[in-house]
Amino acid sequence: KNPASYREVTEEYNKEVLRLQDEIFRLPSEGLGLEKETLRTHMGGDDIEVEMKINMYPPCPQPELALGVEPHTGMSALTVLVPNDVLGLQCWKDGNWISVDYFPDGIYIHVGDQIEVLSNGMYKSILHRSLVNKEKTRMSWAVFCVPPGQKTVGPLPELVNEENPAKYTAKTFDEYRYRKINKLPQ
Repeated sequence: KNPASYREVTEEYNKEVLRLQDEIFRLPSEGLGLEKETLRTHMGGDDIEVEMKINMYPPCPQPELALGVEPHTGMSALTVLVPNDVLGLQCWKDGNWISVDYFPDGIYIHVGDQIEVLSNGMYKSILHRSLVNKEKTRMSWAVFCVPPGQKTVGPLPELVNEENPAKYTAKTFDEYRYRKINKLPQ
């Protein structure tokens, strides 16, 4: 398809991701004993932004010497990920890297840093990485759901008390992103 139709398809895809993330935000909100719209509202409500990144990892003759993406947690609230059928996504669990199975027509959802902050650590951002393959090209389409840059994100007041003090400092998402990219303390 030509670039004009690519843009239309991408815009439609992102609309669907926003619709999906509205549904997804409800589950952890309810899991925290909060109203179902709480996390979505504190992330910016209708002003939540999506950022799309298409990753391509060409074959690597010595995959044991390279990583597609180094270990990291996502700075977003949620990441909606659609990979191709070449394995390579791994998550850190119980001191080990666990390979994530491929599910045809599957969508992977990563909890990101902003949900960890809002939940005051009750939900954890997923440490993950991507490996390269010796023979096949791996691709993934990631959509990051993020608050507007000037939106201040901090632990929800309903989740902070004497027994459970705030574990994170509230800051704008722009400041958070700057500090994370530059590897500064949060």
